[in-house]
Amino acid sequence: MKTLQTAILVPVLLLNAAAGFPAARGDKYASWDDVNVVAHGLLQLGQGLKEHVMKTKAQMRDVNSQLKAFNATIVSLERKRHEQDEALEAIREEKERMDGEMMKQTKDIRSRVNALEQKVDEVSKAERGLNCKTAGVTRNKSSPAPNGKLVVAAQNRRIDHLVDKIKQQQDKLDKQSLHLLTLQNKGVRFLRRRHEETTLRGDSVPSFAQDCHDLFVRGQRTSGIYTIQAQNSQPFNVLCEMTTEGGWTVIQKRLDGSENFNHLWESYQKGFGSLNGEFWLGLENIHTISEQGQYLLQVELTDSTGESHANLYRVQIDGKEKNYALHLEQNSTSGAQGGSLMTGAAGLPFSTADRDNDLAADVNCAELHSGGWWFSSCGASNLNGKYPRRPGPVRWQPRRMFWTNTMGQKNSLSTTLMKLAPISITTSQNKSYIF
Repeated sequence: MKTLQTAILVPVLLLNAAAGFPAARGDKYASWDDVNVVAHGLLQLGQGLKEHVMKTKAQMRDVNSQLKAFNATIVSLERKRHEQDEALEAIREEKERMDGEMMKQTKDIRSRVNALEQKVDEVSKAERGLNCKTAGVTRNKSSPAPNGKLVVAAQNRRIDHLVDKIKQQQDKLDKQSLHLLTLQNKGVRFLRRRHEETTLRGDSVPSFAQDCHDLFVRGQRTSGIYTIQAQNSQPFNVLCEMTTEGGWTVIQKRLDGSENFNHLWESYQKGFGSLNGEFWLGLENIHTISEQGQYLLQVELTDSTGESHANLYRVQIDGKEKNYALHLEQNSTSGAQGGSLMTGAAGLPFSTADRDNDLAADVNCAELHSGGWWFSSCGASNLNGKYPRRPGPVRWQPRRMFWTNTMGQKNSLSTTLMKLAPISITTSQNKSYIF
């Protein structure tokens, strides 16, 4: 820029200098000096222009090299994004394969456990009969029957062996569930990492739905596993149940006892299980969904007799600073089946064995009933208790999952489903509703 200014200034000064000399025709020397001055100025002007052109060429070469480097970076980023897409697809395929194997192994282990439990029952009955016979023989004879004692000892060893097998099968099932959960978390972490990288690059960020009903509004009509991103949260996977009225986000599901729900606070906060089977979505995820607006909670139950019930609540779930307290609004005159979820104005905080937040002063309800739940005085309900292995009254198995109806009867359950949807959703199904 300075060179160009100099090139313009020199001829101006030269012209002014030339104008100051006399223009007499007879003075040859003065005229020749003027020509020399002008020629010298023009020479300097040409030199300045040459330097300016050379600098401009160097700047253009730098700009071209930077453009080439930028183009190479764009190509590299596109290649990395394509590789990430392929890796994500591979993770999804592996997850689907693992889900199928998990379901198959779960059914196999479930059938084996049932068979082992039947054998244990048979052995127990045989042992009781043998004990009665041995007692009769002892009363009739002066000395006990050593053979009877040997048989009883053998039966006891067999029972212990069967119990060990049941424990081994349960441990194997727990490890498979943990492996599947790790695979799901790996996929979610990959999506989060890709989301952060895209944000740093300044590219357009893919817009995830806020919940399953948002997916329904966007045109999705197929139930299944999707990735959503609630407000103020990272993306995570959910199970969506699509109906003719809208989309429901499933937060809890139990159907066969394949998942152990007896976890501590941290697991209930993050979530556990398989979205293709039994699972708990996680208190933090449930909270981030429900705080986006006014939501409904629908609880669908099937008791041990095969009878189904469905209850609908207006719901609000606080954050971790209030121990994820549950708030429900209901009409006490509705006569529905689900009066056991009475929260009151203050709400019911979530409680686990290592976080005793229940309203009972003298007992830890989570330790008493197993699992984690919004306990009040321990006796109303617990949908996260132990799955019942055999039918029977709840009073004989206090740690199993149960639900108390409005008549005060505790119903043993075989399946449970809890799901959320915005209050704007409409329904015409014939169910019991509580508002």
